[in-house]
Amino acid sequence: MTPTVQIEGDVGRVVLSGQFDFSAHREFRQVCETLISNPSIKEVLVDFQNVNYLDSSALGMLLLLKEKIGAASKSLALVNCRESVKQVLDIACFGKIFIIR
Repeated sequence: MTPTVQIEGDVGRVVLSGQFDFSAHREFRQVCETLISNPSIKEVLVDFQNVNYLDSSALGMLLLLKEKIGAASKSLALVNCRESVKQVLDIACFGKIFIIR
């Protein structure tokens, strides 16, 4: 999986596809850090529309991202979650931690 970045105004979108697991760690961190360090970005969206699988390491990456986003005073939302992704997020109680749209 290679995440891509889309920027529209003050919103940065990280578009994921395929399997979101530990093998995506380096690329995911790099694209997220570019958005976090961009002063014009106020909100980061992680787009799961094309993700068919995520594991516990992906959940950990999302928690680390939330921490970094908060430290940078930006907002974060998880968007376009397929049913299989939503089930994993629900089991992990991520709806209490993240905005899921």
